[in-house]
Amino acid sequence: MRLWKRWTAAVALGMAAVTAGAQTAGEKVPYTYYKLPNGLKVVLSQDSTAPTVAVGVYYQIGFRIEPKDRTGFAHLFEHMMFQGSQNLGKMQFIQLIQKNGGILNGSTRFDFTNYFEVLPSNTLETVLWAEADRMRGLDITEANLTNQKGVVTNEVKVNVINQPYGGFPWLDMPQYANTNWYNAHNFYGDLADIQAATLEDVKNFFKTYYAPNNAVLVVVGDFETAQAKSWIEKYFASIPSANVPPLPDLTEPEQTAEKHASKEDKLAKKPALAFAYHMPPRLSKDWYAMGLLNQILLQGDDSLLVQELVKKDGYAASVDGGINELGNMYDYRGPMLFTASLIHDDNVSTEQIMGAVDKVVQGVIDKPVDETTLRRAQTKLVSSLYDDEGNLGLGKVDLFASFALFDDDPGKINTLVANFDKLTPADLQATAAKYLRPQNRTVLEITVAKQAAAPAGAKGGN
Repeated sequence: MRLWKRWTAAVALGMAAVTAGAQTAGEKVPYTYYKLPNGLKVVLSQDSTAPTVAVGVYYQIGFRIEPKDRTGFAHLFEHMMFQGSQNLGKMQFIQLIQKNGGILNGSTRFDFTNYFEVLPSNTLETVLWAEADRMRGLDITEANLTNQKGVVTNEVKVNVINQPYGGFPWLDMPQYANTNWYNAHNFYGDLADIQAATLEDVKNFFKTYYAPNNAVLVVVGDFETAQAKSWIEKYFASIPSANVPPLPDLTEPEQTAEKHASKEDKLAKKPALAFAYHMPPRLSKDWYAMGLLNQILLQGDDSLLVQELVKKDGYAASVDGGINELGNMYDYRGPMLFTASLIHDDNVSTEQIMGAVDKVVQGVIDKPVDETTLRRAQTKLVSSLYDDEGNLGLGKVDLFASFALFDDDPGKINTLVANFDKLTPADLQATAAKYLRPQNRTVLEITVAKQAAAPAGAKGGN
């Protein structure tokens, strides 16, 4: 009866509603998915494990899909969204969440910018009202814009320009490995572009990309679905949609020869090295296989590259990386890299390190991994997936939002485990041979700047 009532309510509100994903044996995540008439996608997933709710609003505007003449705008807006809206003054959004016992944050990623909160469940209406208030209209003033230009510029200087290994490899590698401007430009943006942004530029950017028909709202946690729908209708339904430009073409031409690049870092004390392979198409069989190869090669102390480069050869203290260094293998839409990086001693050459890498990778190509290794990788991956999902509900929010934004199908969250489980050692071997080839790889060296020679006759200190 209650399900019938919910369905009736959805139809009465003019929503295109689908209720799906019955929970069975702990493997399926329940959810309800529908769209408001203004285009806002909504995913609701009840979970009464704890009296909290996790709320996420994801806008489909990220680092690499920002317009060519608006570099840095996606990130700039991550800051602008906390500067006040129609009914909340500067920083009052943050205060509202924190005074209600919640936590919040926002981030800019390759294909989206997101804002999320976790609060006691009895405050759900409050956070929905606040998110709708800033979606409806930001307080975009010359003073706020000037202030945030300064904040972003300082962030770039602190995190990249004045930081050893700043931007390595997450900001550097895409610029060397990719050829399509959208995948290869400076994601932080040119500081000159950011400083040149006018109030009109920023207002137009907000009006275009922060419209409800370019967003998804996800609520996960302890709430009543019918009540949540009512509040979402009340606060979001009257926000007008916008003419959102088509997404840019993000395709990359096939790489046919290995690329090498070198970058001098004046602040680094030791050299560093990164290597990256282009990933298979998202959600393809090879893409799932690369998810398991990532576990086998790079994730954890038992991974093959850590064992070879750290434990056996002692080239570095650690090897880091994976699929999508700005998020995870699920929350991106366009082309992606599988990247590994390490900071190593001066007396180790790039050739030595890459020789060891090639030996490990060739081993996976020449001989299928055994069943024990495959099962361990599957267990590690699924364990990581559920850990993310259990992170105050934010892992579920991220997966639901990504599959709703990119695929119009949040139910893909319930297909992941089965697709990983059905892969065989031969599948992984075939994928490794196809994608972990030097011709599909970019190698980036970070070199240490040579110290200037001391003036003739100069003496050491006392």
